[in-house]
Amino acid sequence: MTTPKQRSRTRTALATMYIGAGLTSIAALFPFVDRATTTVLADHIKAGYPAYAPGAIDTAVTAYLVILSVVGALGLLGWTGTIWAARAGKRWTSPLAIGLLGIALCVAIAALTVQDTSGDVGLAPLLGWLLVLPCVPGLAAVVLWRRAG
Repeated sequence: MTTPKQRSRTRTALATMYIGAGLTSIAALFPFVDRATTTVLADHIKAGYPAYAPGAIDTAVTAYLVILSVVGALGLLGWTGTIWAARAGKRWTSPLAIGLLGIALCVAIAALTVQDTSGDVGLAPLLGWLLVLPCVPGLAAVVLWRRAG
């Protein structure tokens, strides 16, 4: 039997998961909605590779946008699956959430730190930090869910 305190933590954890899914959507769509972000990404690539022709820079920007879209879609799929598992009361919700949080943190850290062949960080820092944003409610949801369970 669950106590009112456990039900409250469960509801809060679910709300936090919905916030995380929303932030993941925002992070995935941001480069497409804000064209200035695409310019920041192109400038970042141009600074690392000054000999690149404009066509090569456009190709690199497109590649990054595709990668970020795939990461965002996978993140949203992870949030949706975790929310479904939590609402269904699955016992494996906590390990799933912890595993997905670990993967998200690894992706975010890689986006912020991995250097490309120019010696600079491959992804523009603004976009790397956008990948960190959904990890915050992810951590909160894991903590709340573990306390509720």
